[in-house]
Amino acid sequence: MRLINKIFILFLVLNLVSWIASPKASAQVSVGFQVFYDDLSPYGSWVDNSNYGYVWIPNVSHGFTPYGTNGYWVFTDAGWTWVSDYSWGWAPFHYGRWSYDNFYGWEWIPDNEWGPGWVTWRSSQGYYGWAPIGPGISLDLAYSSGYNVPNYRWRFVRDRDFGRININNYYVSSSSNISIIKNSTVINNIQAGRSSNVRYNAGPGRTEVEKNSGKTFTQVTIREGNKPGQHLNKGELQLYRPQVQKNISGGPKQAPSKVTSLKNIKQVGGHGNTQTQAQNRTQPNKGQQVQSQPKVQPTKQQSTRQQQPTRQQQPTRQQQPTRQQQPIRQQQPIRQQQPIRQQQPTRQQQPTRQQQPIRQQQPIRQQQSTRQQQPTRQQQPSRQEQRPTKKQQSRMQTAFIV
Repeated sequence: MRLINKIFILFLVLNLVSWIASPKASAQVSVGFQVFYDDLSPYGSWVDNSNYGYVWIPNVSHGFTPYGTNGYWVFTDAGWTWVSDYSWGWAPFHYGRWSYDNFYGWEWIPDNEWGPGWVTWRSSQGYYGWAPIGPGISLDLAYSSGYNVPNYRWRFVRDRDFGRININNYYVSSSSNISIIKNSTVINNIQAGRSSNVRYNAGPGRTEVEKNSGKTFTQVTIREGNKPGQHLNKGELQLYRPQVQKNISGGPKQAPSKVTSLKNIKQVGGHGNTQTQAQNRTQPNKGQQVQSQPKVQPTKQQSTRQQQPTRQQQPTRQQQPTRQQQPIRQQQPIRQQQPIRQQQPTRQQQPTRQQQPIRQQQPIRQQQSTRQQQPTRQQQPSRQEQRPTKKQQSRMQTAFIV
């Protein structure tokens, strides 16, 4: 009898536990796309797309790129998980796909499968890279040879920089993407979720990254959050990741409370890969490349009249050296430097022919004064005047005898 009572009591307890737990389970299953529509509306615009239905365009700075702006990779128990600094990052970077429109920029297409990051991975000698997976692309197709992502959408970093919190400062310039992609291989690290059958790519192996970077990465545990958002603290990543259903039968129609027309969306144009915020202060992408030459070389408009010396700044005629200060071309002595007639030696003082300097000692023609400067024939002593008179000769003989 006692045994029957115990069995009956145990049966009641089990039924009570299942009855209490059933509302929670049903509430978890009933979560649909409406959670996306409601939580993301303040941060962007929902647009009715003819191909994908309702898509979300975030209100972000020009140059925003998914899995590249305001975030970083953290190694968790689900592999490399993208942690976003946006308050709404719990949804668009872990559910659905990203598409790029040439007029309106990046658009997020919601889906119900959770993953650490819906990107395709590649590795090259010395590099790791990733790129968002487009809408309608399954995981198997994304890692096949038939799926090609435009070169400018890839983000590459050197293997020694992968795993940094400020990874946005270490992106390689997109001008190197083509050569890196040619020498790269696909990282095929497919895993299945523990709580679901969802398959995803966990990214590079931790051992390989630690070897290449020279750093040790402690595995972070993902904890279920009870409200939209994400927070990393003390080795735990609290992340809101509910099980989402695409269609809930018997419930109200799921739709955004406000749908914006494309006519009212600001066109951004380009590839949407211009550097933005902190990550965009480093090497730009294909659409981000900065033309440095016009900034370095001054244009004609930049050289204003004020930069040129004015007439007052230029030396006036009075400030310019006078003719007397300028050296003479042939270095000829000026007239004032020539000895005047009074300074010329008298007949008696002039040295004899033997005492006169030879022609080689005289200055060269270029150094000689002009014809006007040379003494005239009247100034030069004549031959008769140079010869001593008979009286002078006799006096010289008498002086010699004495």
